[in-house]
Amino acid sequence: MGDTVRLLHFADLHIGVENYGRLDPATGLNQRLVDFLQRFDELIEFAAEHEADLVLFAGDAFRSRAPTPTQQREFARRIRRLSELGIPIVLLAGNHDLSVMKRRASSVDIFHTLSVPHVVVVTSPELLRIETRHGLVQVAAVPYPFRQRLLSREQYRHLPLPELDRRVTQAAVALVERLCSQLDAGLPSVLLGHFSVDTAELGSERGIMVGRDVTLPISALVDERWDYVALGHIHKHQDLNPSAKPPVVYAGSLERVDFGEEGQPKGFCWVEISTSDDGTRTVKWRHIPLAARRFVTIRLDVRDAADPMEVVRNVVAGHDVRDSVVRLLIKMTAAQEPGLRDADLGTLLAEAFYVQINREVERVVRDRLSGVEPAGLTAELLLERYLISKGVTKEELPVYLRAASPIFGAEPG
Repeated sequence: MGDTVRLLHFADLHIGVENYGRLDPATGLNQRLVDFLQRFDELIEFAAEHEADLVLFAGDAFRSRAPTPTQQREFARRIRRLSELGIPIVLLAGNHDLSVMKRRASSVDIFHTLSVPHVVVVTSPELLRIETRHGLVQVAAVPYPFRQRLLSREQYRHLPLPELDRRVTQAAVALVERLCSQLDAGLPSVLLGHFSVDTAELGSERGIMVGRDVTLPISALVDERWDYVALGHIHKHQDLNPSAKPPVVYAGSLERVDFGEEGQPKGFCWVEISTSDDGTRTVKWRHIPLAARRFVTIRLDVRDAADPMEVVRNVVAGHDVRDSVVRLLIKMTAAQEPGLRDADLGTLLAEAFYVQINREVERVVRDRLSGVEPAGLTAELLLERYLISKGVTKEELPVYLRAASPIFGAEPG
């Protein structure tokens, strides 16, 4: 009789991201840290309720390679809960977890050192065979491929960057193929990796990248010997091989990091690999969305408005900002600026979780050479007008002009 193994795939937890947060008086933690931990709690509840056979974490547990003791404690509490449920979990090290140097411990090594039951930590490429309640599962685990871990110093020390990138990619591709060649065709097989793929749509991970990135071609992953390819590193959830086998899936991050992820679904993947009596395997998977903190951008241009505040009031009323991180972008004139005070704008957004107000003020600069068109001004005078428009005082101007004088080829008069 056939059987089905149920996998939960998630990635990019990034505990320690505290953008747009304040202290939570109930816990003493940053409110955004609480957001990330709550998403993790929801994932664990799902795993328990649906009796997951195996949890695969595709890397980046923390925001930093040196998480604070509090961040480590909160992550460890949740890993312990999964362990107590008897669910095996593979913790793959991502670029935010690994040290560039092989001999230095990663931020997740402690679970291996303490021999926490049911927890497998992977900091070097390896093929695992994990016993679950519904049979063995093969997991070929590929941590983030730092070039220092793929090539010897002598191999890359004199190479130009384009050639170095090519060599690193070649080494990573060869590594994936080597693991694939070791698979037992009779067992469910998953490739678990933390790296970029050339066809992936990037997200906010670029803003928190640690080190120079490594990108693998999709062709290196599209191999039917894999039943499922579980990826981390890219924060946007996506299937890179939707119409063929195997699914090549970025689970995406559990929580939004910044406005670059506004509107993106956040959650994890639930994967079912079924084996029929004749040994044929089929895969079904779906993305399970979580109630991540909403990010909302409101853009306004009130330069032509007789009553700018009324325009803002009406536009804000048309947005659901409750418990959201809100970015208010307003174009205004200098004359309107005093009437659009942050306190008043904040009152309109009182239901928001966090408010960021960005003003783009149009300032009219008087031409100190009346009647002269900009085209008739020297480069030095054009720079002077620009600096004045940016708020540089008359007393500060000589310092800026002196610094720019080499560009003009002469000292300013």
